[in-house]
Amino acid sequence: RVSPLRPTHAPPPPPSLLPAMRACLLALLAVGADALLTFAPVRPACSRAAVAMKVFDWKVRGSEQPALEGLDLSSLSKAPGSAHRGMRKGRGVSAGKGVTCGFGNRGQKSRSGRSVRPGFEGGQIPLYRRLPKFVGRPTGAGHTKTEYEIIKISALNKVSEGSEVDYSSLLDMRAVSKSKLKLNKVVGGAEKLSVKGLKVKAHAFTDSARAEIEALGGSCITISPTTNKVIEA
Repeated sequence: RVSPLRPTHAPPPPPSLLPAMRACLLALLAVGADALLTFAPVRPACSRAAVAMKVFDWKVRGSEQPALEGLDLSSLSKAPGSAHRGMRKGRGVSAGKGVTCGFGNRGQKSRSGRSVRPGFEGGQIPLYRRLPKFVGRPTGAGHTKTEYEIIKISALNKVSEGSEVDYSSLLDMRAVSKSKLKLNKVVGGAEKLSVKGLKVKAHAFTDSARAEIEALGGSCITISPTTNKVIEA
C-alpha cells in the first residue's frame, strides 16, 4: 500500500531503449552546435553615418602665427601659450574649483555678498587711522581746495592802457614772480587800479577785482584750467 504523503517516482526505462535515447540526444547536440557556428547577427537595412567628434586644437607656444598686414589695436593678440584659460567654478571636483568654489567650507568669506569692507584689518587700528592728518586739508569726500597763484590788482598798474594782459605777459614784465602753480587768480588789494580799458585773462577773479576792472572800462576773460582757452568773456 502506497502512502498518499510520499511522492511516487516513474519507473526507469527498459534497457532496450537506452541506445535509441542516447542517439537522439547526440543528434540534438550536433544540430545546436551547427546553429551556433553559423549564427550571423541581423544588421539594419539603413547604415548609420559615422559620428564626428569636434577636436579642439588649443594654440601652443610653438604654433605658427599668421603674418600681420598692419599693426593696430584691432590686430593685437596674445602670444600662443602665454595666457591660460580661467578656471570655472562650480563645475565638479575634477575641474579644480568645484563644490565650495575655492571659498572653503565655512566662515565669513564663504558667505554670499560682500565679505569684508575695504580698509578693514580684522579689528586692529586700520592704516587710514594710524597715519596723521594733513594740517590745513579737510578730510572726507567732497572736500577739495583749488590753489591759485595770486595776481594782485596792483600788478596791473604796470601795463599800458587798453592792452590785453595775462599771467605770462606779467611774468615777462616782472610784475609777478614765477610760481609752480598752474592756475592764477586776480584779487583786489590796498592799491587801487588806475589803468583803463584792460582785457585781463585769468582762471578766476574775485568780485572786488572784477568790479574794479569793469569800472574802468576793462573786461575780465575767464580761461579754462585745463586748455587755457576762453570760456567766458
